Amino acid sequence: MKIAVLEGSPNRQGSSHMLAEEFAKGAGEAGHEVISISAAHSKISPCTGCVSCGYDGPCVQKDDMERIRPEILGADMLVFVTPLYYYGMSAQLKILLDRFCAINGSIQRKKMKSALISAAWNSDAWTFDALKAHYHTLVKYLNFQDQGMVLGKGCGTPSMTAGSKYPKTAYKLGKSLN
Repeated sequence: MKIAVLEGSPNRQGSSHMLAEEFAKGAGEAGHEVISISAAHSKISPCTGCVSCGYDGPCVQKDDMERIRPEILGADMLVFVTPLYYYGMSAQLKILLDRFCAINGSIQRKKMKSALISAAWNSDAWTFDALKAHYHTLVKYLNFQDQGMVLGKGCGTPSMTAGSKYPKTAYKLGKSLN
């Protein structure tokens, strides 16, 4: 299976990236092809809502989505990776998701697998409620087959994350995929 890991953190060495690497390690060991796409370090303009794409492309904007689009459409699974910013995904990942407008039809027909990986400083019981609701809505709308979530509470710094159970949890999720 080809897995596209969509990373939304501007911090290349942060907690969510650490979890993404552990996931990719497990998935790779299970025999899957894993590619990582940094939404935060790509030049992606926000969707203008022009709908010239007719929800199935191409987009009129010419930026890094030209390079990312075939990677997404060539994947069997998308993994959304984000630090928790104000109880939602990062703006960088959200911009990438909004540009799915031009590939909605193709994604919906493909019935891809998906997963969510996130890290947050906060460790309250409700920390991930809004992000989980958004993710579950995407799963329904885009006809994804959810493979699971790794929601790292209390992972405010890489050292906090490294000392937590979440890197091993992310690894196990990647390793368990079939």
